[in-house]
Amino acid sequence: MDDDTVVDDVNTDAAASAVTAQAVLEFIAASLADDPSAVSVEVSERQGKVVLSLQVGPDDMGRVIGRRGRTAQAIRSLVAAAGSRDGVNATVDIVD
Repeated sequence: MDDDTVVDDVNTDAAASAVTAQAVLEFIAASLADDPSAVSVEVSERQGKVVLSLQVGPDDMGRVIGRRGRTAQAIRSLVAAAGSRDGVNATVDIVD
């Protein structure tokens, strides 16, 4: 979505196939974060799954994870549903 988005050059096929999932993750994370410019998403492939690694600022980490991980689980569910639109098994890792 913006210039801060990082796409792993080695796995451009994974990035190309997960466009919708990546866009959904970037939108949700930027909407939740106080500092949307600190949001970055790296796309890679691991064991046949497209892995979207989300990195946010340290002050936004708690907001993205939520109480008992409920927000993180909701984000993972939405991204998985968006990935399925593209025929991709997508998962989210939140990186600190």
